[in-house]
Amino acid sequence: MLRRRLIMILFAIAVLGIIGWLMLRPHPAELSVEAVSGPTPHISPPREETIPMMNVAEAVGWPDGEMPTAAQGLAVNEFAADLDHPRWMQTLANGDVLVAETNSPPRDVGGITGWVTKWLMTRAGAAGPSADRITLLRDVDGDGTADQHTALLTADDGLNSPFGMVVSDGFLYVANTDALIRFPFEPGQTSIEGEGEKIVDLPGGGNHWTRDVVVHPDDPNLFYVSVGSTSNIGENGVNAEENRAAVLEVNVANRDFRIFTAGMRNPVGLAWEPRTKRLFAVVNERDMLGGDLVPDYLSEVEFGAHYGWPGVYWGRYLDERVVPMTPRMVEYARVPDYALGPHTASLGLTFADRTRLGSRFANGAFIGQHGSWNRRPPSGYKVVFVRFENGRPVGEMIDVLTGFLNEDGQARGRPVGVAADRTGALLVADDVGNRIWRVSAARSR
Repeated sequence: MLRRRLIMILFAIAVLGIIGWLMLRPHPAELSVEAVSGPTPHISPPREETIPMMNVAEAVGWPDGEMPTAAQGLAVNEFAADLDHPRWMQTLANGDVLVAETNSPPRDVGGITGWVTKWLMTRAGAAGPSADRITLLRDVDGDGTADQHTALLTADDGLNSPFGMVVSDGFLYVANTDALIRFPFEPGQTSIEGEGEKIVDLPGGGNHWTRDVVVHPDDPNLFYVSVGSTSNIGENGVNAEENRAAVLEVNVANRDFRIFTAGMRNPVGLAWEPRTKRLFAVVNERDMLGGDLVPDYLSEVEFGAHYGWPGVYWGRYLDERVVPMTPRMVEYARVPDYALGPHTASLGLTFADRTRLGSRFANGAFIGQHGSWNRRPPSGYKVVFVRFENGRPVGEMIDVLTGFLNEDGQARGRPVGVAADRTGALLVADDVGNRIWRVSAARSR
C-alpha cells in the first residue's frame, strides 16, 4: 500500500512537472520571417512565455579568407579590420569614416537574471567592456580599403558607450548612452584639440543603451535622439521610463529637449527619407510572446504620435501582460509602416540616395539586422533592403548581405550600422567579426 501511494505521488509530481513545463516553456516560431514582414504582416495570437527562448548564435568570428555573401550583382570586400566591437558609423564630407567602437555600459544586474544576461552576452560576443573610442578611418589611395586608423576620441575625452555621431556647424556631436556632447571639429581633421561640452543629459541605465542622433535637414539647431526603454514591457514602473521608449527632439541652442514621438520600445537607427524629408526609425519590439511576435519595424517618426508601447503592439493589439491595461490606447496608437520580422534585432538604417548599387537598390532603405537571441529558428543576421514608393516602404525585403551564420548556426559576424561611403558603396559594421565590410556594385567583365 505504501509503495503504491509513493508511486502515485511520484506520478502526480511528474504529471504536474510536465504540465508546468508545457505552460512555461518557450515557444518556437510557427511562421516564416517573411509571413511576419512587410506592410501587412501576419499578427498571430500571442503565446506568452515565462521562460524565454534562448537560442543566441555562438560568436566564433570569421576564419581567414571567409567573408559574407553579397546579393547577385554586388561584391563585398573588407574595408577595415582589427576593430573592437564596431557598432555605428558616420561618413564625413571628405570621405573619412568615423566608427564608434563601443558596447553596453556595465550592467548592475544580480541574481539569476544577471547570470542569464552574462551568459547571453558572452555567447553573443558582447560581454567585454566598451572600448569607448571613436576611430577615424581614411582610404588614402581610393582602393576601397581603409589605410589609416586614427583614434579621434576616447574615454578620456568623456565618451561613455558612444553610439550615434553627426557633424554640424563646426562640431562633432556624439550621443553617449547618458548625454549628447559635442567637440569642435571639421572634416579633414585627424585629431581634436578642444574640449567637449555637454548639450543635454539623456536617460541612461537599464536595458537598451544605444542612442543614435541625426540633425534636421533644414534646421541645424534641431537634433533627434533615439532612446530605448529600460525594460521589456514597463515592468520596472512608469517612473523608470521617463523620457524613454521615444525619439527626443533636442534644441541645441536652448540646450533642452522634448519628446517628439513616444511609444517606441527601442528605436535605434534614425535617418531622413530623402524625397519627403520625413524622419524614419527602426524599432526593436517586445519579447516573450513566442517566436512569431512581435515584429520589429521600420516606421516614420511622426511628431506627437504614439506607437503603443508598452500596452499595445502593432497599433491594434493589446498586450495583456501590462499592468494596468490600457485598452483605449488601441484607439490612438499608430500602426507602424513596415514589419521587419520577429526578433530580427534590426538596428542599422540608411537610405539609398547616397549609394550606387544599381537600379534594384536605388530607392529605399538598407537595414542592418543584428540577429535574434530568442527565436528558433533564428532570424536576422543579415543586411536587407526595403523598397520605397512615394516616400513609403513597400514590397518584400531583399537580402543584400548574408552568410553571417555558418552551417552550424554559429555567428561569424553580426551586422549593425550601415552607411554609404563617398564612392556610393555600402559600409556594414560587424561587431562580432570586428570588421567593416564594403558592398559595391560588381564590375562587369
